[in-house]
Amino acid sequence: MSDDHTRVQEFFGSRADDWDLRFPDDGPAYAAAVAELGLREGDRVLDAGCGTGRALPPLRTAVGPTGLVVGADLTPAMLQAAVRAGRDRDGQLLLTDVSALPLRSRALDAVFAAGLVAHLPDPAGNLRELARVVRPGGVLALFHPIGRAALAARQKRQLTPDDLRAEHNLRPLLSGSGWAMTAYVDEDGRFLALATRAG
Repeated sequence: MSDDHTRVQEFFGSRADDWDLRFPDDGPAYAAAVAELGLREGDRVLDAGCGTGRALPPLRTAVGPTGLVVGADLTPAMLQAAVRAGRDRDGQLLLTDVSALPLRSRALDAVFAAGLVAHLPDPAGNLRELARVVRPGGVLALFHPIGRAALAARQKRQLTPDDLRAEHNLRPLLSGSGWAMTAYVDEDGRFLALATRAG
């Protein structure tokens, strides 16, 4: 396992038990972001870096009982917290790295990724792997329940021009990874970038 993976597991593993308690009001923001994906009954969707699975219930509602919902995370403690919260009923949970997903190419209609992109050790390569498992025309949502400036203030750091989620950085990153950005929102209440899988 790489040092990056170890750091991610240590960071999130130590916070898994009280993660949902720390952010109890994020549910409506997750539901609204999932709605932006435009999922339909029967669609197949991955929650990449699913953490405690907060997006799994609205994803299940969106795709209905005939759809497929998969939650993938690198941190065992986060997936255990998802099970304790009963969210494993809304989707299949996989302990895996988004750099090498155990999924067939073009198997999915969409990927939802909350808070993921800033933790990727190889953003371009990891976004290419997400593109690999999505059909052409499928959708990616990169989401955070608060915007970049609000998150920087929460973390007591300065917002800098090299922030990966800044539109001028994210748009070419997505483009070079098999995605075309179709929408970008960065406000205090949320961050959301939508992209379509290039043909």
